Amino acid sequence: MTAPVTPSRLAPLQRHHLASLQRAYGEVLTRLGLDGVLLYSGHPRRHFADDQEASFAAYGHFMHWTGQADLARSWLLIQPGQRPRLKVHAPDDFWHLPARLPDEAWVATFDIEMGRDDAPPALPAGRFAVLGDVSATLAEALGADRNPPALVGALDEGRVRKSDYEIACLGDANRQAMAGHRAARETFLDGGAELDIQLAYLGASRQRETALPYASIVGLNAHGGVLHYQHYDSVAPLRRCSLLLDGGHRFRGYCADITRSWSGPDADPAFAALIEGITALQRRLIDRLVPGVDYVALHQGMHEGLGELLAEQGLVHCSPEAAVSRGITRAFCPHGLGHSLGLQVHDVAGRVDGAGRVLPPPEAHPALRLTRRLEAGMVVTMEPGLYVIPMLLAPFREGAAGRDIDWARVERLADHGGIRIEDNVVITPTGHDNLTPPE
Repeated sequence: MTAPVTPSRLAPLQRHHLASLQRAYGEVLTRLGLDGVLLYSGHPRRHFADDQEASFAAYGHFMHWTGQADLARSWLLIQPGQRPRLKVHAPDDFWHLPARLPDEAWVATFDIEMGRDDAPPALPAGRFAVLGDVSATLAEALGADRNPPALVGALDEGRVRKSDYEIACLGDANRQAMAGHRAARETFLDGGAELDIQLAYLGASRQRETALPYASIVGLNAHGGVLHYQHYDSVAPLRRCSLLLDGGHRFRGYCADITRSWSGPDADPAFAALIEGITALQRRLIDRLVPGVDYVALHQGMHEGLGELLAEQGLVHCSPEAAVSRGITRAFCPHGLGHSLGLQVHDVAGRVDGAGRVLPPPEAHPALRLTRRLEAGMVVTMEPGLYVIPMLLAPFREGAAGRDIDWARVERLADHGGIRIEDNVVITPTGHDNLTPPE
């Protein structure tokens, strides 16, 4: 786990990150015959027939330079051998506070214009590309290629391995997110509703809801078996069997993505044993993280471990190998083991190799988001799970495989939802470093 982040420690790391980024962009642009690239941060969208805007996060490649997730309608011009040129949309406005730049190392290395309009800067003569959420009409007016796949693919690949600065930011995001998880657990044990738990999480992690890298999943009881459960009940259930909390944090653009599951006072005793089993499985899988490991093989290892756990806890009567081969473990865990993590929660280039060749997930595991071999500098999530999801288990009630499942035990756990244990781990040259603090 990385040491606590301080501004004095971050500044030299950030300067080195930007210098490396300048070199990498220069090499890619020169190789593709481009004189520069214009990055658009993006803009929030209005709700239909309304004047209110949805939550916003800037384009990932724009954030790669600036770390500014909420800087909308702004432009960044990158040219080989020249200082980055940033035009910030900062109009005179008494309805909203105009954009302001932070006291961070990157500001001194950019040429900055605080613009009253959101028009892109004029491009010099040459061949340029423009990346981001821009229209074909605007790209044509600029005389720039819009989102050329070769350039986007090369820049995506450049975000796969994180710099020391990025890893430090991810570590700080993890520390702040874990403070929220601790407070959420206490609120759950004190009898709070899902909304109370979410508010405790936000308060302890020091963030507003619109700043989250993704909407927190706060599932009490059976709601924990809805993988992307999207509501917050304001009234606590009469029985408190379980809590699944998937909550993150964003620091200088970089995302934490942590999940924890806890037993409640009304939980079946078997549920606590399953949490212990999934936690132990996750630790075993993390221990296998080294450069060169095939992440698809790790995912398969998760299912082998799930088969063993289901058999040990009496949820299946067949062998662990049969539980895997007959698809039973997939019914108990339909998602992938994890994904790449960075400026986006599901970060770019997870399903291609270093040359841009597509690496599709296995046919039996279409939800797996990371299919490449691990390399030093990658940051990945490790999140095995075990859920009681009626619609996935229902097909097994009829047929030979149904005899392998102990339906009485399943029914006892039906209102407990599920379990997911998720940490964020950086791959080092000799192994790994877990960025997620202990509880």
